[in-house]
Amino acid sequence: MKTYFGTTADGKEVSLYTLENDNVQITVSDYGATLVSFVDKKTGIDAVLGYDTLEGYVNQQGSYLGASVGRTANRIGKGEFTLNDKTYHLAVNNNGNSLHGGIVGFDKKVFDTEESENEIIFRTVSPDMEEGYPGTLNVEIRYTLLSDGFEITASGSCDQDTLFAYTNHSYFNLDGEGSALEHVIEIPADRYGLSDENGMMREQLAYVDDTPFDFRTAKPLGQDIGADDEQIRLANGYDHFYEIKGEGMRRMAVCRGKQLQLTMESDFPGFHLYSANFLYGDTGKKGQVYPPRSAVCFEAEYYPNAINYGPSFVKPIVRAGTALCNHIRYHLNEYRDQESI
Repeated sequence: MKTYFGTTADGKEVSLYTLENDNVQITVSDYGATLVSFVDKKTGIDAVLGYDTLEGYVNQQGSYLGASVGRTANRIGKGEFTLNDKTYHLAVNNNGNSLHGGIVGFDKKVFDTEESENEIIFRTVSPDMEEGYPGTLNVEIRYTLLSDGFEITASGSCDQDTLFAYTNHSYFNLDGEGSALEHVIEIPADRYGLSDENGMMREQLAYVDDTPFDFRTAKPLGQDIGADDEQIRLANGYDHFYEIKGEGMRRMAVCRGKQLQLTMESDFPGFHLYSANFLYGDTGKKGQVYPPRSAVCFEAEYYPNAINYGPSFVKPIVRAGTALCNHIRYHLNEYRDQESI
C-alpha cells in the first residue's frame, strides 16, 4: 500500500509503503529508503523510533533514524582512502572524518520505487565523485516481508572500482517507549573494535573477556554502561563494532524487551552496537520524546575504516562490472519469561 508522506524542498514527492501479514507490519519510505515503523500486530508495539512527518526525517540532527546509509556506513578516517594507487578525498562531516556517506548520503536521497505484494525495491544512482567517491554506483535496496519480520538486501554495482558498505540505522525500542537500558542483549562475539576519542574504530580488535563489552551471556544493556572503562567513557556508552565469526547468514544479536524479542541475522563481517548515546530529545512518533539511550541500534556492516586497515579486515570494494550484495534480517517475536535467549 502506497500513501503520500510529503514533498521535499526541491519539489520531490515522498511516499510511504506498507507491507504486512498476520504477524507483522512494516512501513518504509522512499526518502532515504527508511524504515519508518516495524509493528508486532499481536501486541501493537511499534519497535522502531521514527517520525510522523517527512519534516522529522529531513530535519533530524545526525541521528539517521531508520535510514539506509551509504555509500559507506560508519567512519572513514580523515575522509581519505587509497584504491588502485589513487587517493580519494571524501566529504568530512564528523570530527575530521567522513561519516555515513558524507554530507549528502543515501539517507537524504529520494529513491525510485518498485512495489509488489511482499517486497519494496528502492533504487538510486550515485554519480561519479559524489561526496568524493569514484564511479557511477547503481544501488538497489530491497525490503522483503518475512513471516515474523523482514529482510534487507542491499546491492551496488559500478563502472569503476569503488566502495559500497551499506547499513540500516534503525533504532529499536522493543517496549515501544521509555528507556532501552533494561533491554536484555546477547551477542555471540569474542572480540570488539576499540575506538578513539572521535568515535573512529582503531585498527585493533580486543577480546571482550572481563570487560563491559561481553554480551556472550545475555545481560541488560544498562548493566555495565556506566562502568569505569576507557572505551565506555570515550563513547559515552556503547558505540562499537562487534566481529561475528563465520561466513554467510548467521545470528549476530538477540535483544529482549518486556514482551518482544528481536533477532538480527546478517552475512556482513559484524555489526555496530550503538546505545543511542547522542539522541537529542527530538519529538518523534505520537509525540514521544527520544532522549539518550531510549533505543539501541544493531547496524550490520563492514569493519569501520576497513579500506585503510590491514589485510585481515574485509574491504568493501565493488569491482567494476560486478555487484556487491549483503543481507540483513530482523525477526520479531513474543517470548515466554522462562525461555532463555
